[in-house]
Amino acid sequence: MSIRKMIALHPDVKKSGHVNDPLGDAVHHAMYCAKMCLSCADACAAERMDMSQCVRTCSDCADVCEATTRLGLRRTGSNEQILIEMLGFCARVCEACAAECEKHDHDHCKLCAQICRECAEDCRKAAETITP
Repeated sequence: MSIRKMIALHPDVKKSGHVNDPLGDAVHHAMYCAKMCLSCADACAAERMDMSQCVRTCSDCADVCEATTRLGLRRTGSNEQILIEMLGFCARVCEACAAECEKHDHDHCKLCAQICRECAEDCRKAAETITP
């Protein structure tokens, strides 16, 4: 089962016949990115060195990704300008999280940075497909 399929089943999407695949990809990545960032933050908290900035950055990124997911899932009504801005904000926060994680030589940070970069790319692509 995929979130893309769930979005496609929304009555408004079925009626219009238009599924925004880039938005589905962004929602999918943001969902996973949020969980990966939470896991990375938890792992960073267990490291022996001070990882407080990475914990904060990952936690903030997780929250922004969760909010972006919720906005991206809504197909009833419209609020395209807010969605565009949220996708752009999510991309910037993910890039900042990736940059912070890349400062550390921990496997969990490397994996987190990778998903953050992928999420940022998909959010930018999705924002380009939405017309206010």
